[in-house]
Amino acid sequence: MTVLVTDRGFGPADPPPGEVLDLGPADPLEPLAGRLAALSLIRITFPTAGDGRGFTLAQRLRDMGYRGALWAAGAIIADQYAMARRAGFDAAEIPDAMAERQPQDQWLYRADWRAHDPRQRLRSAV
Repeated sequence: MTVLVTDRGFGPADPPPGEVLDLGPADPLEPLAGRLAALSLIRITFPTAGDGRGFTLAQRLRDMGYRGALWAAGAIIADQYAMARRAGFDAAEIPDAMAERQPQDQWLYRADWRAHDPRQRLRSAV
């Protein structure tokens, strides 16, 4: 089973109704350009916590105009949650075993991801 992590904490990993697409970190995005509006959820898989390609994919999907739900799935750790949110992810879907090793309080500690965004602080200073 899996747990969905949002800014409010842990919850069930129930996908929204509609078409769901699972992408790997090396999957090309160009073939999706014409069908992004039809997708209700795109889930990008992170095979390991050290593989950051999914962050780039998330940013590119948002830049391409995707406005649906975007989840990071797999080996995401609590320390990466703020970066995932800044890259465009709405949530992280993690295995139950990871949720046991990194309980909800560790994720909630990073839920105020905008407050710790250096780019946001720079924009505010201008």
